[in-house]
Amino acid sequence: MINAILVFNNHGKPRLVRFYQHLAEEVQQQIIRETFHLVLKRDDHICNFLECGSLFGGSDYKLIYRHYATLYFVFCVDSSESELGILDLIQVFVETLDKCFENVCELDLIFHMDKVHHILQEVVIGGMVLETNMNEIVAQVEAQSKLEKAEGLAVTGPSRRQGGLSAAPSRAVSAVKNINLPEIPRNINIGDINIKVPNLSQFM
Repeated sequence: MINAILVFNNHGKPRLVRFYQHLAEEVQQQIIRETFHLVLKRDDHICNFLECGSLFGGSDYKLIYRHYATLYFVFCVDSSESELGILDLIQVFVETLDKCFENVCELDLIFHMDKVHHILQEVVIGGMVLETNMNEIVAQVEAQSKLEKAEGLAVTGPSRRQGGLSAAPSRAVSAVKNINLPEIPRNINIGDINIKVPNLSQFM
């Protein structure tokens, strides 16, 4: 089982955090810090997995990670998971992000967090691997995006059919012109004062 998926940059700033077991907030933060320090001090030529039983209070937990440019992708798993299988899964996840964001970078994980979590849910859910075929994952993500766009158009449809906000001023002027106002007298006499009212139709 996958217990946690952590993505952080070279300075230890978390960019994606997902725990699949209930842990207190302070415990999660401690795990993130210790995981970063464990991974950071390892040389690039060392294997990409190490024991981490002390982090989760057990003896059969492992950290499996890959380092891409400025980001570390770390999966914490128990002994039932294959190290090589998880390495491949990380690769699938990263390649899927790269395809969905067209050359993914750290900023995509910051400003498109909802989409990143959606992609992750297509790969892993409840700590169990759901899908490993990148094409299937991308197809599901694209289908969801199309559905969201369709729902957005459905909400804004009436205003678009009526010309939208850009047509509002002209519709308002037209409505004013079509108002049937009562006839206004052209001359008003108040005692010795005679007031001539201009013809308002010339201004309409």
